[in-house]
Amino acid sequence: MAATEPAGPRLRVVRGLPDDAELAAVIAALLAVSAAPAPAPPEPARSAWAAPAARWDAQPAGPDSWRLSGLPR
Repeated sequence: MAATEPAGPRLRVVRGLPDDAELAAVIAALLAVSAAPAPAPPEPARSAWAAPAARWDAQPAGPDSWRLSGLPR
């Protein structure tokens, strides 16, 4: 079994002399950008009041609809 060589640095400073806090900020920003996106929130459950089937049994609108709305179905 061959020994694996340690990988070289993945981040290299080309110019300037950043301190530890600046490097940590850059690394944190790169990790945040490369992270997997958050899953989408689940669809809210549809209320029975908003369901189209709840309107199928409704009385038709008309001049006597106020009177018919009090009658049993």
